[in-house]
Amino acid sequence: MKHIKHYSLMMVAFLGLAIVSCTNDFEELNTNPNAPVSVQPSLLLRQVIYDYGEQMSYEGFVAGGLLSQHLTALDFNLFDRHALKSPQLGGDPWPIFYRNLRDNEIIIEQSQTTPAFAVYEGPALIFKAYMTAGLTDIFGDVPYTEAFKGLDGTVQPAYDLQEDIYLQENGILDNLDKGIAAIQAYNGSIALEGDVLFNGDLDAWVRFANSLKIKALVRISSKENVNARLQAVYAAQNYISSNDQNAVFNFTDGEPNNFRMARLRAGDFNNFVMSETMEEVLEGLNDDRINVLFRPRANNGNGDDFEGLINGIDASSTSVSLADYSLAGTIFRENTGMLDANYMTAWETNFLLAEAAQKGLITAPAQELYETGVAQAYEYWNTPLPADYLATTGAYAANGNDPIEQIITQKWIANMINGYEGWIEYRRTGFPALKNVSASLNNGLIPVRMPYPAEEAALNADNYSTAATATNDNSINVPVWWDE
Repeated sequence: MKHIKHYSLMMVAFLGLAIVSCTNDFEELNTNPNAPVSVQPSLLLRQVIYDYGEQMSYEGFVAGGLLSQHLTALDFNLFDRHALKSPQLGGDPWPIFYRNLRDNEIIIEQSQTTPAFAVYEGPALIFKAYMTAGLTDIFGDVPYTEAFKGLDGTVQPAYDLQEDIYLQENGILDNLDKGIAAIQAYNGSIALEGDVLFNGDLDAWVRFANSLKIKALVRISSKENVNARLQAVYAAQNYISSNDQNAVFNFTDGEPNNFRMARLRAGDFNNFVMSETMEEVLEGLNDDRINVLFRPRANNGNGDDFEGLINGIDASSTSVSLADYSLAGTIFRENTGMLDANYMTAWETNFLLAEAAQKGLITAPAQELYETGVAQAYEYWNTPLPADYLATTGAYAANGNDPIEQIITQKWIANMINGYEGWIEYRRTGFPALKNVSASLNNGLIPVRMPYPAEEAALNADNYSTAATATNDNSINVPVWWDE
């Protein structure tokens, strides 16, 4: 897909779109990029879902994976040393969010003004809430309310407060409610097309929305009283609860729709190895998923098959050999047909509910929800759950284990392809305990937000200046609203 460099201008809604090749569920289309067209919402929906998932899966692996300490970069990666204004092979998710939010806004506008397209309103509102949550959780305050009004003359949108993005009308939670209501009110005969997540199943979109609502409410639970709303969603039991309901689509083994790490040169893939944090967590739990998520190191003369490296080395002064460390598993390169682009899953939903139950936010069986989540996460990563895992190393609240730490750590392991999520949950909970990086360029601090991109200072100067001032000159060490 064509990438536009001036990302603030991406907020100007327009009706031109280049369609990428997609998975076996997608059609391959060619359009004249110079011809103005009114794109059908089915094509836009297919494009938005696919592009966001493909791009953010890669981002979540190569950049999010470093922030979350699932992975370590071997060679001259300033991002891994927490110079987040120096993205390398990833680390620039801003344009991914705004390009897809822009195109999704067109679907919403079409669905609300053209009766034949009404079926798209609910899914588009739900997907807007989903992408918006990812954006604000990474950056904090961002352009939102004015971000897609370019045709009305607003090309330099103001930044909205994260609190408002979550709580105000047309914000994340409101759009989830409105999306569900739009689906429930729809009584037309026109099917939802272009839906590569659920193949037009509107009930599945409602379950997706309710899982996202659980996630949003838990995420802001330190700032808002969410108990009644969470209990209502849990009591209705209409959320993603089994892996066959997951909001995912499959990558393929071959181009053009395999996981992007399979298309990079070997040297780029080989730059990412298991982190020391990940090694300690997996080996401490005697966790069999290590065999899927990573490869045994080539040099295992001492009998230790898997080895992780501390994050953030200074490659100019530290000599390391690839043979001494564990690369990511074949599922991320040779066998990506076994890999999913992951939007929302049953295991994540059940871990969120287990946390809510353990904290007393809802009345529910925390241990049962935790154990269900663990079993589903093992199944998701194609690994048999050992018969004694939940009675030994994975036993809930046993042997002095902190159940909240157990819940978040299990979620962190399963989120390896969604590394940004692991980092966000660490910021929110402090789990699992991440290590100080070897040669920090951030005064030894683990970042708590991504910086706004340089393009914002150039193209949206006044509004950027206000947001930068509120974050101590765009500092990566100023927490977002729900983390204060």
